[in-house]
Amino acid sequence: MGQKVNPISNRLGIIRGWESNWYGGSNYGDTLLEDSKLRRYLNARLAKASVSRIIIERTLKLITITICTSRPGIIIGKGGQEVDKLKEELHKITDKDVQINIFEVKRPDLDANIVGQSIARQIEGKIAYRRAAKMAIQNAMRMGAEGIKVQVSGRLNGAEMARKEMFKEGRTPLHTFRADIDYCQTTALTKVGLIGIKVWICRGEVYGKKDLAPNFTPERDFRRQDGERRDRRRDRRSRGGNR
Repeated sequence: MGQKVNPISNRLGIIRGWESNWYGGSNYGDTLLEDSKLRRYLNARLAKASVSRIIIERTLKLITITICTSRPGIIIGKGGQEVDKLKEELHKITDKDVQINIFEVKRPDLDANIVGQSIARQIEGKIAYRRAAKMAIQNAMRMGAEGIKVQVSGRLNGAEMARKEMFKEGRTPLHTFRADIDYCQTTALTKVGLIGIKVWICRGEVYGKKDLAPNFTPERDFRRQDGERRDRRRDRRSRGGNR
């Protein structure tokens, strides 16, 4: 089961929060469609800003959009001019007032969306897919990831028949709900067709309660350190193993 379902939706309400926070009421379908339009527009407009995720919160007359990005300077612009321009553009899509918050992703190498987009841009720039995947794995492990898995599929190296290759290092326990696994699915457009890219990054295990509404990366405070896990395993062995 853990291998088939999206790891993010599998953990909603457990260690992950929703990216749209509002009550739809009788206009649920229209509001959902508006959310989709806003996300599609922002992802196209901020394609070069390394956007990780877009969180939309609604009140009666206000839409608050939180953009998580590793390059906030591109979105803000000189003296905040770009943000004001973006507000006006979004106001044309929706009739409500729009407030934009920008949240900086401190460790982009541990964010699956940013890593996936980076691999896709490199493949589109004619860099070998093996090199791009292995560089992403090295950077993630250097930044403290417990494990990372990258799958590339399509007409790799212009081959006649499509195939898929997987590169992985460390551990990515998809069945463990407390494991903080970030997931991304994206595509790279090449001259021989689309190349599909999937990225799974395990950032440790989350223990204890945290606020699920802002879907930001949980900090190290919520995770047990490796030393504690080793002590627990040692105690179990001294009691006679797993019973």
